[in-house]
Amino acid sequence: MSFASASRTSPRPGVFADLRALRACWHPVAFSAGLSDKPIHADLLGEPLVLWRGPGGVRAMADLCVHRGTALSLGWIRGDELVCPYHGWRYGADGRCVAIPQLEDPTRVPAKARVPAFSARERYGLIWVALEEPQWPLPEVPELEDSSWATLQAGPYRWECDAARQVENFTDFGHFPWVHPGLLGDPDRPVVPKYDVRTEGNVLHYSIVRPEAPNSDDFPVFANDQSGPPERRSTYQLHLPYTIVLRLGWGGEQGMVYFFASQPVGVDRSAGYVVIGRNYNLGQPDRVLQDFEDTIFGQDQVVVESQRPERVPFDLADELHLKFDAVAVAYRKAMRALGLATNAPAGYGSGSGSGTGAG
Repeated sequence: MSFASASRTSPRPGVFADLRALRACWHPVAFSAGLSDKPIHADLLGEPLVLWRGPGGVRAMADLCVHRGTALSLGWIRGDELVCPYHGWRYGADGRCVAIPQLEDPTRVPAKARVPAFSARERYGLIWVALEEPQWPLPEVPELEDSSWATLQAGPYRWECDAARQVENFTDFGHFPWVHPGLLGDPDRPVVPKYDVRTEGNVLHYSIVRPEAPNSDDFPVFANDQSGPPERRSTYQLHLPYTIVLRLGWGGEQGMVYFFASQPVGVDRSAGYVVIGRNYNLGQPDRVLQDFEDTIFGQDQVVVESQRPERVPFDLADELHLKFDAVAVAYRKAMRALGLATNAPAGYGSGSGSGTGAG
């Protein structure tokens, strides 16, 4: 067996994201536009979910009928109830079965006839789910709810790595000239400027003014000043565990907001969702920026999926860190301090994950 295949199937003991602790956090599971009048399936932390929308709003439950284990996402919606496609059992928003049509009195439902239901809400064009009472609220991003700003969505970007790998890649300044030359970085100006990271609760704050590539003819998406070597002013809020608010500026009134959130599908699978707001280029077709994001995330995916282990090792001794890696260092420290990353025994999380955190 090769080292690469062995690392995927038998990870050594270490400090990794704790799936149990992550249950008490909000995570994106789908774009709101993808949920219409039919239920859909989603996976979160190894839990198969069914998402559906009733008169009372968006719902999230275990995607497993208690009767014969049928996927409820194959069923349909009747009022504010979800109907199983196999035997027609009807479930309410709280996961209780409210009617069994095979009984003479369909309402005489056994107390055990229920499935787990979870907190769900919609914001910024995304559906969010927390498998337990969330510790922290969703970030406030007023620009994305301001009608004077144009907004669009990109993704989801489904990668074979954990959500922390996606997040760290998004905040990694050193790779731009090499992975995205001419798009996000300039190989002739690879030095990462000094910056500081401040941690407040579950949020990392940091800002940087860094070299940027000129606006390309293929993707004229930024408000770069073309009079000299362009620089980007970036202000970040990294909301642990996996959500980033990035505000971009170029010294003028024009600005852009990147909202990125990674869905921890399983132990080593993730899906990244992007919502972008801007107060310029308001007439530009969304497809221009979406094609740009598809290109950037495609370039990143090849590199990040090659990383071993597939999950971020939160023990700082496991990888080499330099000064320009300050975000990764602060992120790993904060995840451990908040109990979101813990020591894992050998074999922990070696598969796609489960709701209990076991692999």
